[in-house]
Amino acid sequence: MKLKYFLLASLFSLNLISYAQISKKETLFTIDTKPYYTDEFARVYNKNLDLVKDESQKDLNQYLTLFVGYKLKINKAIQLGLQNGEAYKTELNSYRTDLAKNYLTDSKVTKELIEEAYTRSLKEINASHILITLDENAVPSDTLIAYKKISEIRTKAIQGEDFGSLAVQYSQDPSAKENKGDLGYFSVFRMIYPFESAAYKTEKGKVSNIVRTRFGYHILKVNDIRDNRGEVTVEHIMFLNPKEGTPVEQEKVKKNIEDIYKKIQQGENFESLATQFSEDKSSSSKGGLMSRFGSGQLSSDEFENAAFSLTKENPVSSPFQSKYGWHIVKLIEKFPVKSFDEMKSDLESRVGKDDRSKLIVNSLNDRLRKEYAIKREEKLYALIEKNINPDYYSNKWDIPVSTKMYDGKLFSIKDKMISGTDFLKYIKAEETSSNKAKPVSNLVSNLYSKFVDIQLNVYYNEHLESEFPEFATVMEEYRDGLLLFDLMDKEIWEKSKTDSIGLKAYYELQKSNYNWKNRFDAVICSSTDMEIIKKAYKMLSQNNTAEEIKGKLNTKDTVKIMTNSGVFEEGTESLPKNLKAEKGVSDILKEGDYFFVAKINNIVPAAIKTFEECKGKLVNDYQQYLEQKWVDDLKQEFTVTINQDVFEKVKKQLQK
Repeated sequence: MKLKYFLLASLFSLNLISYAQISKKETLFTIDTKPYYTDEFARVYNKNLDLVKDESQKDLNQYLTLFVGYKLKINKAIQLGLQNGEAYKTELNSYRTDLAKNYLTDSKVTKELIEEAYTRSLKEINASHILITLDENAVPSDTLIAYKKISEIRTKAIQGEDFGSLAVQYSQDPSAKENKGDLGYFSVFRMIYPFESAAYKTEKGKVSNIVRTRFGYHILKVNDIRDNRGEVTVEHIMFLNPKEGTPVEQEKVKKNIEDIYKKIQQGENFESLATQFSEDKSSSSKGGLMSRFGSGQLSSDEFENAAFSLTKENPVSSPFQSKYGWHIVKLIEKFPVKSFDEMKSDLESRVGKDDRSKLIVNSLNDRLRKEYAIKREEKLYALIEKNINPDYYSNKWDIPVSTKMYDGKLFSIKDKMISGTDFLKYIKAEETSSNKAKPVSNLVSNLYSKFVDIQLNVYYNEHLESEFPEFATVMEEYRDGLLLFDLMDKEIWEKSKTDSIGLKAYYELQKSNYNWKNRFDAVICSSTDMEIIKKAYKMLSQNNTAEEIKGKLNTKDTVKIMTNSGVFEEGTESLPKNLKAEKGVSDILKEGDYFFVAKINNIVPAAIKTFEECKGKLVNDYQQYLEQKWVDDLKQEFTVTINQDVFEKVKKQLQK
């Protein structure tokens, strides 16, 4: 699912910003007899302008070619009937549901929740909790039992019994046996809203009131409250924990990271060492630089705490171990918590996706009741109420065999009529709910109120396209994007994976484009000390191994030389830049503060990669080849007519 979201976003962004206005909507081109207009072309071009990396795609002539190709694919998808597929319909509905959430809001309540979220974001809470599980739809008797149990535990905690011990003994959170209910530090949006609210409303050292969530009843104890640490950017050097995990291998990794740390203390460049030796390949090529992060964003408390503990005066950590491996971290910059204005947009988005959005929904319901005047047919309502009997409380009630007398209008929402039978069906659907008020008159009244809210929301949701033109535009792009994804998967992506004969034939035609550079089986020694590197040169000439060189030239307290062994492709950052492609021991080379010497044991000369060696890149290139060929075929299948005069006018307006 995430892959599909990413690909759809890549096809056409949903940013609705417009950079230029088209003065008049005209037909830009037709496919067969279907027209496509200048306003859509201009809007899509403008909003993708800053996203495309290929400069040729910013050229309007080239972009028109791409846009026509895109619409050709959509026409083909419709011709094949992909829009009728159940999976397509389900996914489109899912997209629409997600998008509609942005419109089902109350601005006043949203503003209050955003401000509350920002205030909470300024602090981080360290808390422990105890959970007594309870189903959301539990019957009152089970609810009472769970409530009494959590109340008794809370009393024990308030009276001074150790909270961690109580968590181990009573909590039904499976992790409590190991962590004693300790949740660590968290801030806004890290916990479900009712739990978060309880945490922020409880004083340090105190036990909270009982709080109900969808998981059950909780109490929590606030252990600490601290200012939000903001975000930090660091560089790091990492050695992965050994796969075998034997004591010998573990000690070897620890020794390597300690050697690196000694070299840093000796004044050697952190970034160069990270590039040469760090096993985090996502950052090593950047001198160990990581994307900035805040508390709780990484999956390692040890790493986060080490990073945030660094200062300008003490910017480099000593080696430490996480569950992933050994690290040394260097502080680059700390970022304080952003201002409200800087965070507002992100907070609004997160509030809309969080449990607190229920408060917005309730507010929206009140607004819709005022916007759409609902007049109930009292006689029909009374007839329905009379039909509900105490059997409902034991889940034995059923809808009358004949509902004809209930088919009339119970109420209307503008032009949409809601019948009494619709309400009866809703009552039946809610029969198993635990929320059954007594007597029957109250039961029916409560159910009717919920039913009206549901119908108002359904009507409002169904008419978003007519009320909000931008919503209609985005939905059209979603529809096209989903169709295009399914079509590309059917015609291109799947074929490129399964058409082994075609892929191999393409490889034979294009294999000269897939090449290895020279590869060296080598040992590389580096040091900031020329005299040390001369000794390494001599030892390499005498066929000493990398371990023997390190053992001879390094001491317990001082790391004078580092080695790197393996097969390296020419041009990689691990190799000295001026290393000659010759077997044997190289000359001593200097780059920046470092001296290098290498022994090349074997040279694998530049060669064409085998089919398997380049398969990943090959499949991608083959997909592009198939797609271009397919678009050319579509241009023959459909009749495309471009209104060149209109296009020239659009170009002038967009280039202003």
